[in-house]
Amino acid sequence: MVSVVVSTLSRSGVPIPVPRVVGRIRRRHPVEVRDVKFLRANTDRMIKMTVPGPFTMAQQAQDEFYRDEEAMALDYAAAVNAEIKDLFAAGADVVQIDEPYMQARPEKARKYGLKALARALDGVKGTTAVHICFGYAAIIHVRPPGYSFLPELEGSPVQQVSIETAQSNLDCSVLRQLPSKTIILGVLDLSDMTVETPATVAARIRRALPHVPAERIVVAPDCGLKYLPRAVAFGKMQAMVEGAKIVREEVRSRKSR
Repeated sequence: MVSVVVSTLSRSGVPIPVPRVVGRIRRRHPVEVRDVKFLRANTDRMIKMTVPGPFTMAQQAQDEFYRDEEAMALDYAAAVNAEIKDLFAAGADVVQIDEPYMQARPEKARKYGLKALARALDGVKGTTAVHICFGYAAIIHVRPPGYSFLPELEGSPVQQVSIETAQSNLDCSVLRQLPSKTIILGVLDLSDMTVETPATVAARIRRALPHVPAERIVVAPDCGLKYLPRAVAFGKMQAMVEGAKIVREEVRSRKSR
């Protein structure tokens, strides 16, 4: 049960409104199932849905009931688990759990974040991903040189791990520590309103290839596009598609030799 909102500090140290948890958390009804059904009725292409992660939700709430963050996160995870199962039943092909606070609060993530993630995916049949990021570029302007929590996800039950590489100029060698995962590779710098050229995108994809085989890479933006003007967002996505085509042809050419 959640009640009226209060304030807490965000990962950037800014007060933000969050819910007060005053009773046991449970899922009362589906949240995104109607959206999946709408999409499936209008396309035969792959559908991907995202849900907020239980660890991140636990970090963005004021606990006045459990007095135990881990217990609260596990109940959030049970609610997320039920939603994910319904999303797949409604026709989703991929479901992604967004867990930005695993990067922001790595010690707590090591303590119980992976346990909550596993609970959220218990018994789930379908392709799942987890997104871990440095925060929206419009809000979090300074990027660290690398992830504080990433190799740990190799032990998680997700098949795909979504990361940022563009704005942070990430050293992609860390991806060697995720040998069983498909990497959703962020290649668009969302802090820059300049639309990348396809060549720039292609260069960012190539940085990962010495560490991850091409067949385990899915090209994507760094994070969400919500703070970009529509024209800029669309242009960046076009560049992403064209950049991926460049690298795809290079890989095919090498294999045909």
